[in-house]
Amino acid sequence: MPELPEVAALAEALDRRLRGRRVASLTVASVAALKTHDPPAAALAGLEVAGVGRRGKLLDLELRAPADASRPGCLHLAVHLARAGWVRWLDAASTARLQQRGPLAARLRFEDGTGIDLTEQGTEKRLALYVVREPRDVPAIARLGVDALDPGLDGDALAELLRSRPGTLKAAISDQALLAGLGNAYSDEVLHAAGLSPFARADRLDGDAVSRLLRSLRETVGSALERARGLEISQLREGRRRGMRVHGRTGQPCPVCGDTIREVSLASRSFQYCPRCQTGGRVYADRRLSRLLR
Repeated sequence: MPELPEVAALAEALDRRLRGRRVASLTVASVAALKTHDPPAAALAGLEVAGVGRRGKLLDLELRAPADASRPGCLHLAVHLARAGWVRWLDAASTARLQQRGPLAARLRFEDGTGIDLTEQGTEKRLALYVVREPRDVPAIARLGVDALDPGLDGDALAELLRSRPGTLKAAISDQALLAGLGNAYSDEVLHAAGLSPFARADRLDGDAVSRLLRSLRETVGSALERARGLEISQLREGRRRGMRVHGRTGQPCPVCGDTIREVSLASRSFQYCPRCQTGGRVYADRRLSRLLR
């Protein structure tokens, strides 16, 4: 799933390309992808892209009536790319009817003939589109907590957030209602860089652990964002994989200590950690609700 660095870089790249373009149409391949009905998707026609931003892990396209239009208006098209969604730029966007089968979920076409395709690989179709008057009309945006790169997030604020979230540290920093922007991949990376166990209790971290977590959060996510900003849209996903130190690298040596990177698999996902760097040498069983291997 695209997370803060990729979504932020994608939003910046789209902002450069789309700002000022006037929408001709938004067409969806399946009505299941469009989660709202008022305003209708047709209401976007004739509006200009005023900017593209990021809210948590969602894209936010702000669209306004052009200066020469007879109608006022401002709408937002929010896009949640989910696990396997992405955006493809089109120099010439076809007006042909979209097929309900295949990876193409929706097409946003502009009056100058350009456009973007929203695609989603795999069988689980979770990509979601929202046409709304205000970003907070999207439930996933309304529930967002503090952004992971918010300059105001200091040690005291982070400690307070964690104290409010009983459970594992891995779950806490992946919880969008607590800390917006991180998911399964970058939570692995942040915890590894901080030398913290994903199974530690979030509400019981001492001051030193909170400081390490905050430092790792800023450095790991900030560095990933800078790397992503230097890539083309088509390179962002592969660039993320190359930058990972532990996530997705089960069985490989840890780049810090050389120990074998281990994996815990849950119902629909898995995560990775280094026993020597993070769990005091303890290895966890690779199954849901695992107990320590003895």
